[in-house]
Amino acid sequence: MKISVVKEILNAEVICGEELLDEEVFSACGCDLMSDVLAFVKNQGLLLTGLNNPQVVRTAFMMDMKAIVFVRGKNPDDEVIQLAKLKDVIILKTDERLYSACGKLYSAGLI
Repeated sequence: MKISVVKEILNAEVICGEELLDEEVFSACGCDLMSDVLAFVKNQGLLLTGLNNPQVVRTAFMMDMKAIVFVRGKNPDDEVIQLAKLKDVIILKTDERLYSACGKLYSAGLI
């Protein structure tokens, strides 16, 4: 699924990485514990989280994730945005809750 489609499904706002929205992701992970992402996630292209700090970008980059979706309307600060730009990680923001965002993407075919 193209990240531009993820954006539409979640009615999300692009914070950075607008030029990368044609990237494809084939699976997603919804998690607020970055230690769980590091321990259990494999081959995920999209991270949905309510945790809002630079460690989220570092974790996504380490796990070769292409995009982060901040849920519950969380606004990343400038440090998070600059790090994401440096690492070519797309950041989206949605007002959806983590559970409903994951459900909508799953219903649309993202596993």
